[in-house]
Amino acid sequence: MFKRVLTVCTGNICRSPAAEFLLRRRIEEVGRPVEAHSAGIGALVNHPAEETTRTMLQARGVDLSVHRASQLTPERLRWAELILVMEKHHRDAVLAMDPTARGKTFLLGHWTQTEIPDPYRRGDAAHAEALRLIEAAVEPWVHKLCC
Repeated sequence: MFKRVLTVCTGNICRSPAAEFLLRRRIEEVGRPVEAHSAGIGALVNHPAEETTRTMLQARGVDLSVHRASQLTPERLRWAELILVMEKHHRDAVLAMDPTARGKTFLLGHWTQTEIPDPYRRGDAAHAEALRLIEAAVEPWVHKLCC
């Protein structure tokens, strides 16, 4: 089982922190240890998670208040045993930074055959849809990683 998972999006304030926290919570619920982190290819470094994302996850019992955005780096890519990206262009950015990450970099929506579109500055409906897609994409990963 992978014990170090990195989720990646653009700004690291909406999708990747949501995926990080939801994935960590679900894996821990099934009793497996995991170290999950997130980063952005163009991170809004040190910014908290976006307010709508925080609020919607709080309603699901997930507290994003401790999250601060961080930049994707080659060191983070080497640290990760599994890298989950939101969109194909994120995978391209990961592989441009570290071509050796090819075998461990997948779409979060790999099993659901979906990309997770960026909800930033697109309103509540876009955030709700992104979270719905993230939750749906996390479940198959939990099953693959833990069972």
